[in-house]
Amino acid sequence: MLDTGAVRAYLLGLQQRIVSALEAEGGEPFLTDRWQRPAGGALEGDGISRIVEGGRLLERGGCGFSHVIGKTMPPSATAHRPELAGAPFEAMGVSLVMHPRNPYVPTVHMNVRMFAARPAGREPVVWFGGGMDLTPYYGFEEDARHFHRTCRDALAPFGAALYPRFKRWCDEYFFLKHRNEPRGIGGVFYDDFAELGFDGSFAMTRAVGDAFLTAYLPIVQRRQRMPHGEREREFQTYRRGRYVEFNLVFDRGTLFGLQSGGRTESILMSMPPVVTWRYDWQPEPGTPEARLYSDFLRPRDWATE
Repeated sequence: MLDTGAVRAYLLGLQQRIVSALEAEGGEPFLTDRWQRPAGGALEGDGISRIVEGGRLLERGGCGFSHVIGKTMPPSATAHRPELAGAPFEAMGVSLVMHPRNPYVPTVHMNVRMFAARPAGREPVVWFGGGMDLTPYYGFEEDARHFHRTCRDALAPFGAALYPRFKRWCDEYFFLKHRNEPRGIGGVFYDDFAELGFDGSFAMTRAVGDAFLTAYLPIVQRRQRMPHGEREREFQTYRRGRYVEFNLVFDRGTLFGLQSGGRTESILMSMPPVVTWRYDWQPEPGTPEARLYSDFLRPRDWATE
């Protein structure tokens, strides 16, 4: 049975837990920006954007909660469900992207969300989506294995087949087709998920959200004080360009937010603060930068290595 109140309460609690943990780790507070859309418009709702910029740990990080109710589903939400075109909808979720200052600490993305379409004369059609993925600039097998094993263990209670399925989905989704390369080392990704019913699908989504800090914080703690110089910084800002390209060209969440008339500042808080592009640049063979491409930016069964 659809219980949007329970979903909202969980998501708000998850946002606060994550922000509190990262504040404690980094030492800088996140700004809190509460927003609300007035009733009566094409899109109603509210949200909380939590942002940190210029921190010792996080050069820029955002963790946002949003809850919106719309009169008509946008094209990005009905691409795979054309029978729901034109239906009113309700969507809520927590989405985060953290761009660390130290190039040895990977960028991370996590999102958990619920979507409910309310077609006239029918029961609501509800599904969940989400996942998490890691984008290192300098690869460490230890970190990749830990991240993927945490994702696998979070999903295990809901069926052994889910992690391999969601890992493949993540590898395929976070792929820059125009460059023929993955964005990072993946993780798990799922969308339009309702096969466990509302209660089971919500429980699985909670397990993914709850696993985020376990997956990411140990990596932060291992890498955040590693010494680095201008070479590493230049490579970090260059690779961040891939992140921007994916989010603006392919990401369904970004497209949904913009197409539905969402709050632009909150949607684009995932953008890194400093990015560079170079013309036809390639890393020198045998360097740590080249190893990212040869050893990490390719599909690997990290959880079982």
